[in-house]
Amino acid sequence: MYKYLNEINSPADLKILAPEELPALAEEIRDRIIRTVSENGGHLSSSLGVIEMTIALHYVFDAPRDRIVWDVGHQAYAHKLLTGRREAFQTLRQHGGISGFPNREESPYDTFTVGHSSTSISAALGMVEARDLKGEDHKVIAVIGDGSMTAGLAFEGLNQGGHLDKDLIIVLNDNEMSIAPNVGALSSYLSRHMTGDFYVSIQKIVENVLRNIPGVGESMLKVAKRLEDSLKGLIVPGMLFEELGFNYVGPIKGHRFDRLLQTFENVKKLRKPVLIHVATQKGKGYRPAEENPSVFHGVGPFERTTGKLVKNDEAPPAYTEVFGKLLTRLAFEDEKIVAVSAAMPGGTGLEHFAEKFPDRFYDVGIAEQHGITFCAGLAAEGFKPVAAIYSTFLQRAYDQILHDVCLPDLPVAFAMDRGGLVGDDGPTHHGCFDISYLRHIPNIIVMSPKDENELQHMIKTALDCRHPAAIRYPRGAGEGVELAPYPRTLRIGEAERLSLGEHVAVFALGQMVTPALRAARLLKKGGIHASVVNARFVKPLDVGMIRELAAETDRFVTVEENVLMGGFGSAVMEALEQEGLHHVRVHRIGLPDTFIEHGSQAILRGKYGLDDGGIARTVEEFLRHGRRQVRSRTVHGKAANR
Repeated sequence: MYKYLNEINSPADLKILAPEELPALAEEIRDRIIRTVSENGGHLSSSLGVIEMTIALHYVFDAPRDRIVWDVGHQAYAHKLLTGRREAFQTLRQHGGISGFPNREESPYDTFTVGHSSTSISAALGMVEARDLKGEDHKVIAVIGDGSMTAGLAFEGLNQGGHLDKDLIIVLNDNEMSIAPNVGALSSYLSRHMTGDFYVSIQKIVENVLRNIPGVGESMLKVAKRLEDSLKGLIVPGMLFEELGFNYVGPIKGHRFDRLLQTFENVKKLRKPVLIHVATQKGKGYRPAEENPSVFHGVGPFERTTGKLVKNDEAPPAYTEVFGKLLTRLAFEDEKIVAVSAAMPGGTGLEHFAEKFPDRFYDVGIAEQHGITFCAGLAAEGFKPVAAIYSTFLQRAYDQILHDVCLPDLPVAFAMDRGGLVGDDGPTHHGCFDISYLRHIPNIIVMSPKDENELQHMIKTALDCRHPAAIRYPRGAGEGVELAPYPRTLRIGEAERLSLGEHVAVFALGQMVTPALRAARLLKKGGIHASVVNARFVKPLDVGMIRELAAETDRFVTVEENVLMGGFGSAVMEALEQEGLHHVRVHRIGLPDTFIEHGSQAILRGKYGLDDGGIARTVEEFLRHGRRQVRSRTVHGKAANR
């Protein structure tokens, strides 16, 4: 089907092609990516925008000897197709298939495991230093998008990279900033020629001549350098990078092979820090993605010919949608409510809020650390900031949560979308650690709703409680329950008992409540009667409910979609120990001490025993063999003989 792509098993095969054949290869790669993502879902816009640039990088440089470090990595689909994964590409983001992001365990061409933004420059700089310490001679190239450049981490890497003055290449993939036509052509021409052998040699000759003029040489050299910089500044938007110590090259048209190949070949000869500014178009070559790049940034299956998304119109509203709509409603009533996003207003459900309250909505860019301290400043002045950030990305602002929000006990609400297993994006995006990294911090309230209606109540509770408060809720559709017309404030730390049973008490948190209830119905058929508790709060725990259930049964099971280490089940065990309830034996159901692979939520929950059948089997086994198996899970030393 593909004349060129089917013959490429590694970049070595790519180099056999003549430059004039590369555009045809690019179109074949574009078609293959669109076909696969239309079936599997994935990151389409960004991957389509860098196809020509990816081909040019592998055509000019010698990977994996030359290290190519992709930032975030959701734009690396063409890279995967060119580096030996063509046959496996149809398994993209499927359980047991290849990852949607570069992964060191998957291929030697994936030099760094990525998934979160703005890491490429720092990682590449570390590889540069390792190369020089080992006495090796190869290139290191960091490929970073303009969005990722909004993070402080990227500038920290730039700062040190310019200071060290080492042989490092940064490719800035710019698919947002506009470049005026009357500037772009001239800048592109100058950049290609200012990196050529002739220009570099003349520059060195002039520098040497001026430097060797007795008495005034150094002064004349400084004047000449300032003049050169001033002229550059008139035509090249790269003075910031020059000031940081990088030789700025660009803007280069990112879909023109002649421009890309010549520039990369010229830069390859340099031995200094260089930043190449490449202008690309998101969704290039697929009109629906070109017209709606944000929709096709991370997209589910869609009709390839029309671009129409495949949706279940009968599905309940997503938690994200419920959150966004309610926060907007509440903001009409309370002018102190403000919303903060870290470059994801769409993904977090805040587009409607931003439209209705543009002066009270802030997108801080990919800068979670700044965003949280920014919220702390707002809260210190009497506002009610809501930071809507995915659970996995909030990890990046741990110190700011602890030091800037919780230590002074400021009322910042954390809306943690994508709590738990998120599915096909895999280990870099699962929100499996938030309970563990939040619940030990003083002053914070941590809660998780059993359904989308309870999410409404928890949003209201977080805004009213006058303390730091975190709400973690899952990705995807809600349970389909009726939404209350107006939310109410919950009593802090109060759990909800949903069923009665004398054999075992099942404490479930968040999205695990519904499967726990279904598991209880399965167990009842086998003569096992379980009390099911909707914990609601991880912190503070409902210790009164724990004492009440401990008087009825000596077997507790906790269920959470979080790592077991330091999670909700650990909190229950700590409470039992503190209350002296040493007769209670506990079995915790949750995620193991490992990074969970990619796969659909249903597949992963089944694999790790977090669906109704898995919970029922675990409870039944615990009750049958508990005396023998729970010795390592008791809350007070050895299991008591009873």
